Amino acid sequence: MSNKIPTIYLFRHGETTFNRDAKFTGFYDSKLTKKGLKHAKTIAKRMKNKKFQVAIQTRLSRSKETLKPVLIGHLECVLIIQDDRIIERNYGALSQKSHAEIIKKYGIKKFNKWHRGFNVRPPNGESFADVEVRVRDFIKDLKKFMKKNSVSVAISAHGNSIRLFRKIMEKASIKETVSWFIPYDKIYEYKIK
Repeated sequence: MSNKIPTIYLFRHGETTFNRDAKFTGFYDSKLTKKGLKHAKTIAKRMKNKKFQVAIQTRLSRSKETLKPVLIGHLECVLIIQDDRIIERNYGALSQKSHAEIIKKYGIKKFNKWHRGFNVRPPNGESFADVEVRVRDFIKDLKKFMKKNSVSVAISAHGNSIRLFRKIMEKASIKETVSWFIPYDKIYEYKIK
């Protein structure tokens, strides 16, 4: 396979219609905008000279559509895995509702707790702490897989799963984690030794 240090290339899907419209997306399958398709092409350009044998996506089209252009020209990528442990945070009852609508109905304090409170679940949804549990499990299995097979991996994920992925890999504080904005065109690289 590969004799270089196994590396994770982690990136967020491009902008979706819900991102553009400041709506809670969660597990809802919001499509990429024109700008989102450009974000995917930017990621593809930045990934052009990276080598990876495995790609991972979630069941949501925004993850798959962002990965598509990245895979072009990467004949060394022999396996695509779908793993929903890195899917977006489930916003429960807030899903498909605009931020403005939630603020108007419940107030800014409640909105902020649901949006950026680490241990606070929106009604029928997940907290960041909940997402961290599944992302930690994913990372544990991923590291084992990468070491065993000596492979590098490209991951097309979501803003909040990346937030928790970074927290774990970078040993970041909760305060740092909830303050981050995860850009649509950045690649996070992690060497697995």
